[in-house]
Amino acid sequence: MAKKKMPKTNAIRQVEQKKIPYKEYTYEWNEEHLGADHVIEETHANPDQLFKTLVAVGNVIGPIVAVIPGNRELDLKKIAKVSGNKKVELLHLRDLEATTGYIRGGCSPVGMKKRFPTFIHESALNYPTMIVSAGKRGLQMELAPADLASLTGAKFVDLTAED
Repeated sequence: MAKKKMPKTNAIRQVEQKKIPYKEYTYEWNEEHLGADHVIEETHANPDQLFKTLVAVGNVIGPIVAVIPGNRELDLKKIAKVSGNKKVELLHLRDLEATTGYIRGGCSPVGMKKRFPTFIHESALNYPTMIVSAGKRGLQMELAPADLASLTGAKFVDLTAED
């Protein structure tokens, strides 16, 4: 039986409108398995190329998007500094959909309700492509880091806590 095609998300539509080459990955998910480890297991992706999208709020500029390796933790002091804030905290989960248009486990840096300041961890530049959420649980997209930066207006910086 043929695999059911997922409807296009805002993220996929924007990538296609700009004629950016990308590859789609679909996988089974559930509430207990929304993390990067499950995505790697389902898509057989290189763990170093899989990135998660987090949304934080700065005391000066408001919402900020951080795209970091799926196996790393966001350093709030680093993102505060690069974004021009004194203090940054993660956006409350209850505010995620209202702010971005996306839900937990399906938050893409592309196609949010508004264009927020976006920062991609510099390690993405070590690879020809990176994998991020395509805007829906169970859907990821692989594209060049430079293309993601172009779509989102992102800067490449160090955003994670030291190992």
